[in-house]
Amino acid sequence: MKKWYSGVVLVFLFCLLLLRFGILENPLVERSLQRPLVETTVSTNSSDHLYLLHPEDPSVVRNPSANSSDHLYLLHPEDPPVVHNPENGSQIISTGIMVSKLFCPRNLSDSELRSLQTWNYLEHLVNISKALPNAVEAMREAEAAWESLMTSVEEEKLIGSRNGTAKPKAKEKLCPYSIRRMNASEFNYDGFKLLFPCGLVQGSSITIIGTPSGLIGDFRIDLRGAELPGEPDPPIILHYNVRLSGDQITEDPVIVQNTWTPADDWGEEERCPIPDAEDNGKVDDLEKCNSMVGKYTEIVTSNNPYSFSKRSLIPKVATKSRRYFPFRQGHLVIATIRMGLKGIQMSVDGKHITSFAYRDGLEPWLVNEVSILGDLQLISVLASGLPTLEDLEHVMDLDILKSTPVPNHKAVDLFIGVFSTANNFKQRMAVRRTWKQYEAVRAGSVAVRFFVGLHKNQMVNEELWSEARAYGDIQLMPFVDYYTLITWKTLAICIYGTKILSAKYIMKTDDDAFVRVDELLASLKRENVTHGLLFGRINLESQPERDPESKWYITPQEWPEEKYPPWAHGPGYVVSRDIAKTVYKKYKKGRLKMFKLEDVAMGIWIEEMKKEGVHINYVNEMRIHSDGCGNGYMVAHYQEPRELLCLWQKLHENHQPICCEL
Repeated sequence: MKKWYSGVVLVFLFCLLLLRFGILENPLVERSLQRPLVETTVSTNSSDHLYLLHPEDPSVVRNPSANSSDHLYLLHPEDPPVVHNPENGSQIISTGIMVSKLFCPRNLSDSELRSLQTWNYLEHLVNISKALPNAVEAMREAEAAWESLMTSVEEEKLIGSRNGTAKPKAKEKLCPYSIRRMNASEFNYDGFKLLFPCGLVQGSSITIIGTPSGLIGDFRIDLRGAELPGEPDPPIILHYNVRLSGDQITEDPVIVQNTWTPADDWGEEERCPIPDAEDNGKVDDLEKCNSMVGKYTEIVTSNNPYSFSKRSLIPKVATKSRRYFPFRQGHLVIATIRMGLKGIQMSVDGKHITSFAYRDGLEPWLVNEVSILGDLQLISVLASGLPTLEDLEHVMDLDILKSTPVPNHKAVDLFIGVFSTANNFKQRMAVRRTWKQYEAVRAGSVAVRFFVGLHKNQMVNEELWSEARAYGDIQLMPFVDYYTLITWKTLAICIYGTKILSAKYIMKTDDDAFVRVDELLASLKRENVTHGLLFGRINLESQPERDPESKWYITPQEWPEEKYPPWAHGPGYVVSRDIAKTVYKKYKKGRLKMFKLEDVAMGIWIEEMKKEGVHINYVNEMRIHSDGCGNGYMVAHYQEPRELLCLWQKLHENHQPICCEL
């Protein structure tokens, strides 16, 4: 009897197994699961949820027939593509559900809500998240970062209510300007690691002092990204591998640079010396590989001041020929990695050696630590130029720097939206102390706001939240900042200028740009164009960049045509209110083409409006400098904080727009 019963059970289990695989593998069943408004049953686990999704209203509803802890997903045919739940492969969920907590109501004060005025207008971004690289990841990462930040904010309020005072910011939580490890000789199993509490920014540097040692002398330096709970291994923004004994390609010493991400694995490696000298391009005007690396040079082996040549009184100098390489086994080196504008530079003993261009989705703000492994006897590691927020308790001019709250739909002459990233504290402070102090801004006829995405690092987000509350001029974005998503910020600027304010003109600029607000207003007044305006440094003949190694690389799938429509360079362009309003309307209807180059994207949007019958006025302003500064400038780009302060001082002293030579 027992054998018969066991046999029945085995047959039953086998049939269940066949049925399960038949359902999963049957394409007809798979298609039926994707029909509109199909009810998909999920388990009774308390972590499951029920959502009714619609492209215009992704709200959460309860299933009245289910257990109180159970939820059900109803998928609308216009919803974003479904993805598999990583914890349960048989459960189908929408991308929108994975970021739903970003748009849940929060118990926040009026001053805190001022930083989220465009936030809920952007909830439909999830429906177009497949259109841009890193978009889905950016919103998922933002949800985790936002939950952590809100938990911290709520804890601070709870402690404050108990004590009757706000929770003091712990000293160790502040973002330090520099970190020094003088005794870095002891490696653990994972090598040496130095954490950067608030990431890196342009101008940050890491100086490593040590001696290649051991049997081989090979070592590697990795700049690793931050990771969030539940994520795979963090990305490697720079993999700097020094192979003194060569590798499978060469027997000579070589430096190999690369990147690694969980999604794309290792990228295309760059080698120094470069196999083909013609491939040695430049990054930030510096060679990718110093042309001297790998070449034979004459070096002095001895210099005897008492030994002279027979034909002259010049002392004899003994030399020999040797292949130059910046690292040598047993020889002390001082190597510095510096974050540049377009890439990462490495110098050794004061000489530039390599440059490595930033790759898509791997910006310097993402760096969370430096990891050093291999045969390198470390003496010290120093990180300097790190992003840090001024101590608000010691900001003497805080009242002057604060932005005055503006009523909703207030009419202003000009709204200026400034692109910034979370840990660019110094750039924002420099803007506040310089061109944001123009009388038109202080009087309220011009409004200025920074548009900032979240950071994967909680400490950065906490500092950013404090900054937003203190100055009232930051608009937080519901996604983690990636360069490929800056077009979303352009959309947010259009929303703020038309839905929050009633601005006659809307401008986009960057936090490393100096804007002469008075001259800009005067020029707009002279032009007197209030409809269909694109004002800026207009590019009429540009073509898509087809070099895969370029930061601005565009595939034929992204833009198949040979030329772009007219567009204005990103450091400073202005559109009229009707243009910005139409951008928002098209976005809300799902008809706005997403393109990862935001300034070109604005040109594409305007071209579409032109085809629909809108008369466009292109006003070319050559005093907007997209590549630096020029005397007589209206906008000067790529200005570090000290240069912004210098330009402001020169304007006050000379009453002339004169560039600074720092």
